[in-house]
Order: sequence, then C-alpha cells, then structure tokens
Amino acid sequence: MIASSSDLSIMVRRCLLTFKPFRIFVVGIGFFSLCFLMTSLGGQLSAKRPGDSPFTVRSEVLGGQESRGVLRKISDMLEVIMKRMDALSKVGNSTDAHRLDELSSALDRIQPVGLVERIQAIAQNMSDMAGRVEQILQRSMAGNKVRDGTLAQCGTPKDPRYPDCLSKMDWMRARWTSDPCYAFYGVDGSDCSFLVYLSEVEWFCPPLIWRNQTAAPTLKPLPKKQAVFQSDVGALLEQVGTGKESLSFMKRRVRRMAAQWASAARRLDDRLRSHWREQNRILVHVGFLTEESGDVFSPKVLKGGPLGEMVQWADILTALHVLGHNLKISFSLKELHGFLGVPPGRGSCPLTGPLPFDLIYTDYHGLQQMKQHMGLSLRKHKCHIRVIDTFGTEPAYNHEEYAILHGYRTNWGYWNLHGQQYMTMFPHTPDNSFMGFVAEELNETEKQNIQRNKVNNMAVVYGKEASMWKGKEKFLTILHRYMEIHGTVYYETQRPPEVPAFVKNHGLLPQQELQQLLRKAKLFIGLGFPYEGPAPLEAIANGCIFLQPKFNPPHSSLNHDFFRGKPTSRKVSSQHPYAEQYIGRPHVITVDFNNSEEFEATIREIMRINVEPFLPYEYTCEGMLERVHAYIQNQDFCSPEAPFPPVNSSWLSSPFVLLPNSSILTWASNASSYTSWPPLSALRLLASLEGESCVEACQGAELICEPALYRFINIKEAFSALELQCDGVESQVNHLLPAFSAEHAECGLQQDPLLFSCAGSSAKYQRLCPCRDYRAGQVALCRDCL
Repeated sequence: MIASSSDLSIMVRRCLLTFKPFRIFVVGIGFFSLCFLMTSLGGQLSAKRPGDSPFTVRSEVLGGQESRGVLRKISDMLEVIMKRMDALSKVGNSTDAHRLDELSSALDRIQPVGLVERIQAIAQNMSDMAGRVEQILQRSMAGNKVRDGTLAQCGTPKDPRYPDCLSKMDWMRARWTSDPCYAFYGVDGSDCSFLVYLSEVEWFCPPLIWRNQTAAPTLKPLPKKQAVFQSDVGALLEQVGTGKESLSFMKRRVRRMAAQWASAARRLDDRLRSHWREQNRILVHVGFLTEESGDVFSPKVLKGGPLGEMVQWADILTALHVLGHNLKISFSLKELHGFLGVPPGRGSCPLTGPLPFDLIYTDYHGLQQMKQHMGLSLRKHKCHIRVIDTFGTEPAYNHEEYAILHGYRTNWGYWNLHGQQYMTMFPHTPDNSFMGFVAEELNETEKQNIQRNKVNNMAVVYGKEASMWKGKEKFLTILHRYMEIHGTVYYETQRPPEVPAFVKNHGLLPQQELQQLLRKAKLFIGLGFPYEGPAPLEAIANGCIFLQPKFNPPHSSLNHDFFRGKPTSRKVSSQHPYAEQYIGRPHVITVDFNNSEEFEATIREIMRINVEPFLPYEYTCEGMLERVHAYIQNQDFCSPEAPFPPVNSSWLSSPFVLLPNSSILTWASNASSYTSWPPLSALRLLASLEGESCVEACQGAELICEPALYRFINIKEAFSALELQCDGVESQVNHLLPAFSAEHAECGLQQDPLLFSCAGSSAKYQRLCPCRDYRAGQVALCRDCL
C-alpha cells in the first residue's frame, strides 16, 4: 500500500529527528534525499491540485503504475533504513563503525536494478532538496495558521503610496526561495511572511496594522570621538595582513615611508591644533586585489607589473590611519560581508542593521561586489562611498539613463554617484576629487648630496615591460650618442630582444635600488606608456629631468584603444599631462619624439642645464594629509542640499559683482549666508568660448573649475551678469548646461544636478563656468577651504 501524504510527513519528521549526522555521516546525504523524494512523490501522487508546490515532481518523470511501483520500493527501503537507524542509535560508540558498514551494505543489497538511476534522474530536476523539504513543512505550518484565522489579515494592501507592493508580493511568491537571505529574515512561504518582509525589511508595502507597532528601541548614536594623529603604523601593518605579494609590497612601502608620515602629521597637527577633528569609522575595501575579481596584479608584482594602484592604496591606508580614524580593511568578500553585516545568501536582501561605517573607500571592482552583496542597501548607503578611480569618471558617463540615451554608456561609470565621490590619482578631472599619493621627500642634506653625485651623461628609461620598448630604437639611438642609457626591464632567463644592445639593463629593481639609480641619473625618459604613473614624480623628486613624448593628436577614447571604454572624454596631450601642466620646464620637457631634429636639440639642451630635486606640495605626506582631512571633514553627499535659489527669493540687484580690476565675476558680499564647501566666497564666474570646456576656460584664467559651485550659477541672473542676452530661458537635461547659444539667443539651465559637469564642449555653446582659486601647491583646495 502506498503511503499517504500525511503519513509521509510524519515519516519525514521522524527521519529528521532521528537523524544523527555525526554518527551516520556516510549515509546521511543519501538518506535525506530519499526522505525528500518520499515526501515529494507522496504529495504528487496523492493529490494533484493547482495549488501544490511548484517544486513537486512533474508527472512526466514518474507516472502511472510505474510511479506507484517505484514509490512502493522507496517506501520499503525507507522502512528498512528506519529500523537500522533505530538500532544504530542504541549502540555505543565502540560499534559505530561496524554498524555503519552494515547499514551501507544493506542499502547496497536492497537497491533494485535501475532504481538508483531513476532517483538520480529525479534529483537532477531539483536544485535544493534540503530547502524544499523545509518549504513543505513550512507550508504545512502555514496551513495550520489558516485554520487558526491568522492569515485572514494578510491580504495584499492597496495603498497608492506603495504602488509596487502587489508586484513585489507576486515576485516573492514565485521567487522567495531564490536566495536564502529571505528565510534568514523569517520568510516561510506564507503571504504573511512576505508582507512582514516587504514592509519591515524592505519598504515596498505599508506597515501592517496587526503587527506589534511598539517602536524598536532607537539605537543611540555612538558618542563622537576626536581624531588624534598617530605615528605608529604597527596596527595598520597588522590589518593589511599577509599571503600575497601585493600586500607585502604595500607593507614595505608603509614601513619605508613611516617616518615621513609621522613628521608630516606633527606639522599638520600644529597647524590644525585649534580645530576639532571628528573620528570617522572607515571601511577600506580594495576590490581589485580580491580573489573574486581575479586579482591579476599580485602575481605580477615581481615581474614588472603595474604598481601605481598599489602605491596609491598603500598611501590612502596610511593617510587615513595617521589622521586617527577608526579603520577596517578588507581584501576579500568574506571580510566585506563580516564588516558590513551582510545577511547570508546571494545578496538580494538589505543589510541586517544600520551601516556601521561613516565612509567606505573602494574601487570599481569593489563597487560591483557591493552591488551584488548589499542588495537594496547599496542604493540607500551609496552616499558614504568613495571610489578610487585612476583615470576619472565624467558626469555624462556616471548618469546611467543619460549615458544610455546619449551614447556615453561604457563598461565603467553609470553608478549615479555625485561626481566628486570619484577620487583620482592626479588632478586632471575637476568633476572628481583629487586623492593622489605621495613621493619620498628629501631633506636639504640629501638634496645637496644628489646634486654633487649626478652623472651628467646618464639616462634611465621609464619602462619595466619589454613590450613598451618596441619600435623605440630610433630616438633611443639618438639619445645614446649623448648619454649612457640604463633600463630596468624585467626578464627571467634571457635579455628581452626589444631592448637595444647599447642599453645597460639592470632587470627589475627593488624600490630602494631604483631610488639610488635615479639619484645618479640626469635624465628620466618616457616611452609613451604607461600613462600618468607615479614614477615620473619620483624621478623629478630625485633630481632628474623628465623627458616625455607629446601626442599629436591627443589620445582619447575616440582614437586610442587604451582609453576606449573608459568613462571619460578627456584628451591626453602627453604621457604625463600633470607633469606637463603643473610642473613644466625645466623639470619636465615635452617634445615630439617623431621629430628627430627637435628631439636631438632637446637632448643637447638637457646636457647644459642642471635642476634641483623638486616635489609638488600636494604629493608630499603633509599635502596628502591636508587634502584627505579637508575631504573627510567637509564633503557630505548624504545630507540633501538646500534648494537654490531659495523659494520666493529675489535679488534687488545682481548677486554677482566684478572683481576689482578684472572682468571676472564673483558672488556678492553676503556669500556667507549660503552654506557650501568650497565656500561661496571662492566662486569666480565666467563664460567659456564656443567650443571650449569649463576645464579649459578656468585654466585659461589660472583658476580651477569647481562643480560643487554650479548650483549657484544655474540661475537666469548669471546670464545677465555676463551680459548674455537671452530671448528665452529653459531648463533641460544636458551635461553642457548651463550654457548660452548665440545662434538662437537661447539660455539653458541644468535640470539634473548629477549632470553638472566641467568637462564637455560644443561649438554651439558658451558654457557658464564656476571657477575658483586654489592654494599654492594644493590645487584640490581653495584658499579659504581649510
């Protein structure tokens, strides 16, 4: 006789209660599978109803007389196993092994021919047997609740304030088993559990009247602590951990630079002594070094691979630590889950509690990982995130909908963050924040020793990988007429053929040995790649002249594979635009390497001149500490900005006035009445030329474009102050606005603040540009920004 579904449910419960995993581990998985099959098949064959579980076995798999025959055999097998288990549970540990062998032999004897294969065929149609057994039991319990009248209160509410509730309920009914995190929050397959989850964990359904409405005890905010500068890096080194060459490289850098960080901290502390600095809880998740992202960097650390990103991350960690913040560091998804409180599962559910961090520093890989594992919480907490982004992300690429509609969609970007949440290695994209890194700073004695020991005819080539040297022999031959050329190209057993025979190749050098080589050399010469790395700054800091190639036309995503797909339209005019623009001659010389006469004349010029070691303040330890401190204390992307202009506001006269002896406009004297950072007093308003970006327009006036000040010039009064005559003023979604079209005498204001952008130009528009001044040697900060 075939067992009924109720009998089978009792048998399953008995199986689960009797099952002792430590005693019968060998047969546990097979037995549990049989329990589940009995339950599923019993339910399938005893009652075929439309409301049955979607996970029951399909009739075409086992049907008719054959189904009942198989089920009878399984039932017989289950009875034998139950008897064996009952006997086994009464036996002492000394005979466990013998009994397990006996039980296994019994299973082998009672299996009919072909039965195992049939069971396997059924099992292949089921993805999570244990979860489905639990689901059946939970549905049974839910049925009891219906009899009790509890579920009568669980109809889907219709509330216009929660338009997605109905569709989310349908989704939960169909998919609640797709992620274990739903069960973690108490979802059991019943409509009541769906409603509780969608109203109390997520926010798609209204609060339920019949739920206990007693407010959960409000967590008191932790008392604010003052951040205190700390010079001991021991705790930081311990957090970085071991196990990868990339981590070892970063730790070596932290140790080597520790004394300079400590000295810089003392100087900055003296300058900020009267200022309260709040200690922040900060998570640093280095996504590109996680195994889940592939971590292609670690294996290449000792083989000439790129180190710029690891240099920057090591310096970011050190700066945050030295500034005295409460730091947690993650190099794996497991660590990330633990720090964030991610519920177990596949990332479909929000976090279990409030975000335990004030700030999260990560990269694009880490951002993608957080999206996968934080669920809806990422949208809620993304204002706390800072993305370390080497090449920058412009607003047109960051705004997902706009990027899709206007052809700016790339593999990166599209996160709808505030533009200044992206933090770059160099200050090339004012739409983003400049994070940077540091180079070793020399004292006066070291500088004098370097100048005495310079070898006037010695050059070092910037290029650790042999592929970078391909096709460069022509201008290197010219250089060889005047100088002895040294290289640091990695190789294992055989000298790379791309490196000319006249080059003295040292192989890949440890950092300290490379420093000694640069301190002797007169010239550090670039090959055109890599772009914008830290090495040229280190060479200039050690007294070298940096000679680099000019790109004509400039490299960009439109004409060069390296930039294609990156979220920027920036045009790169040389291998290192920062060195060209912000340092320049005599320390940096940029020429066309394809022009042999110009190149040779430049080499002769270099032979005649001497330079002192030079390092821009913003790349010193103190400069980076100052900059990061200013960001942490002043940048706030979580608090909504007050609307501007204020409601019903009107100016008796223009809010803009001319600077004395200048054609540049600034804000009127009541600037302090509007809260902003940088302060409104730093604003300088001007109009670009047609076809010119605000980056270029501000640079032409020796200023910096400041996107945080755009909202103050996105008003019709700005056009009249600049004497631009508008026939009409309209608000539109366009990353080039606010701007003036002379052809149509039209003025356009920006409708979406996420698209305020210093980048971008059009021959149709004169753009309105919010420029600002900057501190000497610290382009990221205005004069009044500290």
